[in-house]
Parts: sequence; structure tokens; C-alpha cells
Amino acid sequence: MGFEPHRLAQRAAEYIAEQTGVKRHDYGLTLGSGWGGAAELIGEATHVLKADDVPGFRSSEIAGHAGTLTSVRTPEGRRALVIGARTHLYEGHGIQQVVHGVRTAAAAGCSTMILTNGCGGLQPTYRPGTPVLIKDHINLTGGSPLVGAHFVDLTDLYSPRIREIARSIDPSLEEGVYLQLPGPHYETPAEIRMAQTLGADLVGMSTALEAIAARAAGLEVFGISLVTNAAAGISDSPLSHHEVLEEGRNAGPRISELLAQIIARLDH
Repeated sequence: MGFEPHRLAQRAAEYIAEQTGVKRHDYGLTLGSGWGGAAELIGEATHVLKADDVPGFRSSEIAGHAGTLTSVRTPEGRRALVIGARTHLYEGHGIQQVVHGVRTAAAAGCSTMILTNGCGGLQPTYRPGTPVLIKDHINLTGGSPLVGAHFVDLTDLYSPRIREIARSIDPSLEEGVYLQLPGPHYETPAEIRMAQTLGADLVGMSTALEAIAARAAGLEVFGISLVTNAAAGISDSPLSHHEVLEEGRNAGPRISELLAQIIARLDH
């Protein structure tokens, strides 16, 4: 019978194929805070589905997330499935719900999963609005999307090949280690010092669990963060979700163009 969440992902993929007429998608994209405008630059959005209508999905409870799944045709004729309905662990629906989008992308035929997020920067050189490639992660959520004796190698989880493509487009791009915590509260300065000691450069509330599920599903994973704020204790300013959204809006056109160019290179 298989693991129930995988069956649900298969049902979602079948619904997407039925509604869009697209039998197979090539790329899955989960667009986090600040990244929503990328969908318009990737290609032509041919179908937009309400998340509530797709098996296993629900409209996002977070401001800055679209609550839709969009099928996009790239200029080269490839298909991208843009997931604007990310579920975060702190919403309380469980880890399997968090990774449902990634598993649906795999079931829909995607071979590549692109994960984006808005995050806090732990390096003083990471100004708000800076995109940073994810080269590795630290999962401090206390959980895993994998159940049972399912041992998955996470070496080079974040594709060196696609990171190299990104740097060929913008040589100024830096790479960093992303640390995921459960949220929804922001970290304390002491927790940020701990994260720095562990080797983290970026901190947020998404992505790592999704990346693990994507690797387990056999997908090539590319992760890129938008630094929306300095993490607690790095600057004197208090943290706020309003700041996250504002920095995302300000950086949106530039980072969206960057992501569109990366996907265009993947097509060749």
C-alpha cells in the first residue's frame, strides 16, 4: 500500500495533471517570503489552482504566501510547478504536511526541487536584501520527514551543479549554512550565538525538512535564501514579520530575475 503521505502526494499530482492537462512537470519551486514574483519571470503561467482544491494542500496562513499552485511553461517548453502554499512546522499540522509540496512535485514528475526562503542573516556582511546560496543545513527542528528505517545520504544535499550555475550568473553570490528552527518565535541573541558556534550563517523556519524529503524522493535540490533581516543580537533593531515582508518586496524584482535566469540555464 505504501506510506499514506506518499499516496496523498500521488493523488495531488494526479489532480494537478487532470486540471492542467500537463502530464509531467520538470521543476518544482517552493517560493518563500520575497520570492513570489519569480513565477511571472520564469515563463507563462498557464494554470493557477487554489491550494484548498488540491488534495493535501491548504491555503497558507502566513502573510506573503500566495495560497496557489501554478503550472508555468518556460520559453524552452519545460514545465515548472510553482508551490505558493508552503506549510510551516509551527502551524501545527505536522512534518508530513510540511513536506507535502515537495512530495507532490516528485509525484508530478519533477527532477529538480528549488527551495527559497526569507531568513535572518548571522553574518554582519549579509545586508537585508542579500541572496545567499544554501550549501548545507542544520536541522534543529527535532524531527525528520522520514519514517522507519529509511536511511538517506545527505552529503551534497544542495546541488553543487546548480550552485555553480547560479555563481556563473552572479559571481558575487555567497554561500552559507542554513539552520532551521521550529518557530514561530524569533530566536534569542543567545540562540543566535549558539547557531554561530554550530557553523550557521542563516537562520529560518523552513527549507531543511523539505530538502530532506526532496533528497529522499530522488530530486536534485537547489536552495537559496533572501536575507530579510539581521538575526537577533547582530543588530540593535527588534525583529518583526513586517520587516521580513518589506525587505522581500524591496528585493523582489532583483532576486526574481536571478531565479528566472538560473531556471533558464537549467533548460539548456
